[in-house]
Amino acid sequence: MKEKYKLVILAILYFIFGKLTGLYLSCPIHEILGLYCPGCGITRMILSILKFDFYKAFRYNILIFILSPFFVFLFLESIYSDIKNKESMYKKINNKVWYFLIIILIVYGILRNIYPVLGPM
Repeated sequence: MKEKYKLVILAILYFIFGKLTGLYLSCPIHEILGLYCPGCGITRMILSILKFDFYKAFRYNILIFILSPFFVFLFLESIYSDIKNKESMYKKINNKVWYFLIIILIVYGILRNIYPVLGPM
């Protein structure tokens, strides 16, 4: 089984476990340093999306909420490519795009600790 499918199954199991027990992992960066990382609020964002509460999802992690359709498209396209035995679009994306996304994540991580409105609500 490909690694990406294992990660998706693991994520689904994590959300099922969390829903059943109310226990979710907290962000180690926030716990240790008291800072919001670019990923803080993603779990709550996904849970809000599953409840169709898009305003709360947006407030939990603005950047990831905005980028989610892009990543969902890439994931679904890669599954389709696997089924059709074609090269995935993911592999065709220029490295400059990935570097740009990394820079955006770093800047977002800095800004959400300066401007409280960008932090998870």
